[in-house]
Amino acid sequence: MAISPQLPEHNRELIKHRQLSFEILTDRGNEVAAKFGLRFALPQYLRDLYATFPLDLAKFNGDASWTLPIPARFVIDRTGVIRYAEADPDYTTRPEPSETIAALRRL
Repeated sequence: MAISPQLPEHNRELIKHRQLSFEILTDRGNEVAAKFGLRFALPQYLRDLYATFPLDLAKFNGDASWTLPIPARFVIDRTGVIRYAEADPDYTTRPEPSETIAALRRL
């Protein structure tokens, strides 16, 4: 599953458009991201840049907090213990899927 600050209707649209085979849960206000230390507020220069995009962040996320989550991936076992974690504030840096599969196989 994935967790996104986008409202459920936008998550459903993304699942359909990208033909995803997993669920996307909504993290309203990025509260879960904040609990994991993964929420950040966009600085003013990025707010200004986002205002030029056709994506209305406040509309998609249902709030005007101007916060986003840091991309992260977790493998959590059935007892709730985090067995693998990867996060990077650079949204272009993502772990290889093979790393996540390897972590899942170790469970």
